[in-house]
Amino acid sequence: MIKDDLIYLLKNDILKLKGSNILVAGATGLIGSALVDLLMSIESDFKIFALGRNENRAKRLFSKYRNNSRFNFIKLDITKIIDLDLTFDFIIDLSGGTTPELFESAPVEVMESNILGVKNLLDYGIKHNLKKIVYISSGEIYGEGDGRIFTEDYSGYINPLSSRSCYPMAKRASETLCISYAKEYGIEVSIARPCHVYGCNYTEVDNRAYAQFVHNVLNGKDIVLKSKGEQFRSWIFVDDCALAILFILLKGKKNEAYNIANKESNLSIKEFAELMAKQTGKKVVLDIQAEKEYGSNPISKSIFSTEKIEQLGWKALIGIEDGIIKMLKGREI
Repeated sequence: MIKDDLIYLLKNDILKLKGSNILVAGATGLIGSALVDLLMSIESDFKIFALGRNENRAKRLFSKYRNNSRFNFIKLDITKIIDLDLTFDFIIDLSGGTTPELFESAPVEVMESNILGVKNLLDYGIKHNLKKIVYISSGEIYGEGDGRIFTEDYSGYINPLSSRSCYPMAKRASETLCISYAKEYGIEVSIARPCHVYGCNYTEVDNRAYAQFVHNVLNGKDIVLKSKGEQFRSWIFVDDCALAILFILLKGKKNEAYNIANKESNLSIKEFAELMAKQTGKKVVLDIQAEKEYGSNPISKSIFSTEKIEQLGWKALIGIEDGIIKMLKGREI
């Protein structure tokens, strides 16, 4: 099965988007840019409004749509009240601080960007006849588990007294805020919970482990692990994640959350690094003296069940080795 086959499964659902305006908030990020590309690849008359704060990055990412009447870029900080003269039928909210460095240096701003951002989008939607919002949460909301595979009804431990918790706690609060708006104002909401997403269009300031690995190997260096790399994760290539979000937009049930992961791509950070090193002829070097990496995800095991989203007809298509190759080639361009 290939991507076009999965999109074909959505052919009747895609008719729901005909003539509509779709806002992608956080469009210049890793997942947001892949989602914009996916939506623009679908032959229809719906329009895409890509919202972000970095206009220069948007110009680089979306230059191919410069003369396409279906595409529009909006430069906006959604932590502020939104003042536009536009109606959005569908909103996909990928905004919010997600860079580990910010978790250490600006935890207040991380919480504000997530909670205030989605609140302002919801308030705007209420006033402008919004049909549905898909909130992109995070697998970090599960916290530290007890060894089980994470299903959507599970909730592990997060220490609220740690400033590093600014991100997962803001995501938890934002999910509840979405559900509260749905109950009080009748807005249709679905929630996506991606696992560890990797791909080539990560931002210049992204200091997540895999982005550091790519930077190392493309600069001719070995991969340096600043810990033992034993944390065990579910991973997914960004294109598969974008397609999953489209399924949730079109087929996701009201007030439901859906995990997004490739069930065949469960491996430790060290194993991920070793696969990348294998593709580039480099080595993995441990630098345990620098083991305390501020902002890094403290969860020891984060494996996702994908049964729920697979019931919508979606499945991951890109394996971990192919995904790493695509990511490296994409960064070289």
